[in-house]
Amino acid sequence: MRRVLYLLLVGAVIWGCQSESGNSWKPLDLLEYGLPITVEAPDSTTVKASDLGILQDVTLEGVSDPNYFIQIYASKANNTDIAQIKADQVSMVRSNPYFTQIVEEEESGFIYETQIDSTNYYSFQYVYLQGDKEYIFTTGLAKTFDLKQVEKMYVGVKQEN
Repeated sequence: MRRVLYLLLVGAVIWGCQSESGNSWKPLDLLEYGLPITVEAPDSTTVKASDLGILQDVTLEGVSDPNYFIQIYASKANNTDIAQIKADQVSMVRSNPYFTQIVEEEESGFIYETQIDSTNYYSFQYVYLQGDKEYIFTTGLAKTFDLKQVEKMYVGVKQEN
């Protein structure tokens, strides 16, 4: 009997820790908005899609999770070298006068820090190529995020190659 109670207690603690720190986001298929991709998002996420001719802009905003706000820009790829596309994104980010550092960098993306009035904010850029399309994922421009929030969104947008 003691073993059963012990196992139940251990199971409850593990389950509680997972639900607290784990990612409760679910796959969100964006095909109906013109993007043949899936991202991880909170259950109640609003999606707004704009077709600007040469560029599609899809904005994902968490209703139940205000720390979720992602923009995806889709356009015809002018280059199939993902390293060059990412290098262009890094260059663009570094030109921001508030840019301070690249925090994490991978083959297809990076997380970076900006500082405004001695407060650090974080964002990311993630590049994905599929067929003749280029997708640039980034945090939404209308909000600010801490590093943990950005890391969670960054992991949620990564695509299988």
